[in-house]
Amino acid sequence: MGISLTIDGQKVNVPAGTTVLQAAQLIGIDIPTFCFEKDLTAPGACRICVVEIEGIRNMPASCVTAVCEGMVVHTDSPAVREARKTILELLVANHPLDCMTCEKSGKCKLQDYAYRYGVGSTPYGGDKHEYPLDDSNPYITRDLNKCILCGKCVATCNAIPERSVINFAYRGFNTKIATAMDEDLKDSDCVYCNRCVAVCPVGAITDKTMAGKGRHWEIEKKQMTCTFCDAGCRFDVNYKDGKVIGVTANAASPGRPLCLKGRLGTGFVNNPELTEQPLIKKDGGFVTVPWQEALGISPIIEKINTLKK
Repeated sequence: MGISLTIDGQKVNVPAGTTVLQAAQLIGIDIPTFCFEKDLTAPGACRICVVEIEGIRNMPASCVTAVCEGMVVHTDSPAVREARKTILELLVANHPLDCMTCEKSGKCKLQDYAYRYGVGSTPYGGDKHEYPLDDSNPYITRDLNKCILCGKCVATCNAIPERSVINFAYRGFNTKIATAMDEDLKDSDCVYCNRCVAVCPVGAITDKTMAGKGRHWEIEKKQMTCTFCDAGCRFDVNYKDGKVIGVTANAASPGRPLCLKGRLGTGFVNNPELTEQPLIKKDGGFVTVPWQEALGISPIIEKINTLKK
């Protein structure tokens, strides 16, 4: 026996311990989220997923609110829409509006939700962050002016034992995501696995190797398994106009690991000297040989052919 509740007029039965957000997703109702990441974190910090529950005075965050028997939930009532719009206006008040040139344009949750709830400007003024762009390393670009403090990058980094390279630092308006001693990323223990890039919902952390190579709607992704070692990490090969332009961490891959060798070892794909036949060194030079010989299985093939006779 599960728990029965009603969400936007639809009856649903779910196991005990299910959150309102999960229950809504089961019946195809989309509730906006920033800080929530399946199997990773649900801190209820961003509040964009608030819902209205009959009998409850305040609007709770659906990602951390467990269902109960007979609960009646409204995910898109006028009060909910107004609350979400206010949250977005507060975020936009301290966020660069360079969407036309932002690498995340087209795949930015803040941009999508602002469009959904009609947020084109903000009534709120005050100070704005003016953090310098952290462009110090060759793999990741960090623009903390665009950070909405959802904490997903911190959670995914902390999920790897002995990693925990970044975390929240300072307090109040000065709160930001920082490395130990607030040093540049290149001077930290970061190994550039790009887990943080894969989960960032805005343009605060982007893949430097993919910058300027295409908009998200122009890029086709195909999931692959890395063969550089026996870890078997899964990643996405990015194509534009049929040509490989880079590799990114796969959002659905457990743990989203991706070492530099797997992420940057795609240059050979577009190498004009690439040959479809293997080469081995003989007598001081490289010669083309059959795959069986290159893989060292020629004796096995010969033995099989002998047995067939």
